[in-house]
Order: sequence, then structure tokens, then C-alpha cells
Amino acid sequence: MTRASVEVDGKIVGQIRTGLLVLLGVAKGDTETDVVYLCEKIPALRIFNDETGKMNRSLAEIGGGLLAISQFTLLGDTRKGRRPGFDQAAEPTIARQLFEHFVAQLKAGTDLTIETGVFGAHMMVELLNDGPVTFVLDTRGVT
Repeated sequence: MTRASVEVDGKIVGQIRTGLLVLLGVAKGDTETDVVYLCEKIPALRIFNDETGKMNRSLAEIGGGLLAISQFTLLGDTRKGRRPGFDQAAEPTIARQLFEHFVAQLKAGTDLTIETGVFGAHMMVELLNDGPVTFVLDTRGVT
């Protein structure tokens, strides 16, 4: 990703250059174990190109930033009907706690620049995706 930013009420509240935009959806049943897994996995994923163009470098290796946005709509179930159902999304209080824990753990455990949106706010997210390259990390069944 080349750059990303998030705006709330007309003001940019978070922005990064090269790095990752992480849209974090917290599901019912997610715990701090899921947060630990993601905080170890994300900075170490070898998803950035090396000098030969091969995905071989991690976020930590390139010194990139990370913009974290809480995104409950990732849990939207569109299999039935025409309106998404959000039954699998965690309650806002739990989702906020786990999102804040995710951000705090990344800040404490890495040297990365970490920026965030505002939990629960209406946000305008802008992304210039290079590739585009997008990955889904699902902790169900691995933590």
C-alpha cells in the first residue's frame, strides 16, 4: 500500500505512507488470544516486494506504518435476504476493548508507526492500494 488516511468530521485523524491498512473486525467469541496472534503475525508477514519484485519482506523490515480501523461490517452476513446481518459481530464494548488492546500491543511490541481511526465514528477512509494486494487474516481455528 502506498498511502492511507482516515478522516472524521473533516479532520484527518490518522495517516501513513507505505505500509498496511488493517481493517479489524471483532467477532463474537474473539479474545485477547486472537489479538496476540494478529499482533505477532501482521508485522512479520512477508508481503512486501524485495529488490527482485518477490513478496519477501515484512512490514517491520521495510519500516512501514500501520493504520488500524475498527470495521464491524466485515462480519456482515449477506447470504440471506438483501440486508446484511451483523449477528456475528462482537458487542461494541467488547469490540472496543479488543481493538484498543490490538493497537496498544502493536505500539508496545514493535517500532512501527501505528495510527488509528476513531472507534464507532463515521470515518472516511482513503487508500492507495499498490497492486492491489489485499489479504484476509481470520483467527478462527488458529488461536
